[in-house]
Amino acid sequence: MDTPAFCRCGSGVAYAQCCGLFHSGEKKPLTAEALMRSRFTAYALHNAEYLLETWDATVRPESIDFSKEKVEWRRLEIGNTKKGGAKDTKGVVEFKAYYSQDGEEYVMNEISQFVKRAGGWLYLDGLVKSIGKVGLQTNQGKNAPCSCGSGKKFKRCCGAG
Repeated sequence: MDTPAFCRCGSGVAYAQCCGLFHSGEKKPLTAEALMRSRFTAYALHNAEYLLETWDATVRPESIDFSKEKVEWRRLEIGNTKKGGAKDTKGVVEFKAYYSQDGEEYVMNEISQFVKRAGGWLYLDGLVKSIGKVGLQTNQGKNAPCSCGSGKKFKRCCGAG
């Protein structure tokens, strides 16, 4: 993993003093937002191990394969949060994740749900609100075609569950 000087999560802090502490296991995120930030950074760094261990076991995939990944995750903007504090057991985080692919800049707007189990925050699921070129995002909705290219409706594909 190529680790950047500043953390990709947008904190403005060095990676080693930010999400690096979570990725190494030295610390655990205390809020759903902190977990969201650390998971974004893990995606950017292709850290499948961390992503899997912070995914709720009831919906976690068996593996994550970055070998065909053509996306470079650039930056994260946190929007609204609902609950997800240190004393909560559930939380919702809305965010925009900016990425580049084939020389074009894109943004994905998602609402993610988190749960706290055994004192640690876990990613449960997410709903993509929009995705597309920066400035040209399209509303995905549950009846829109899934952005993964399967040809199925979003609700029957990546939005299932």
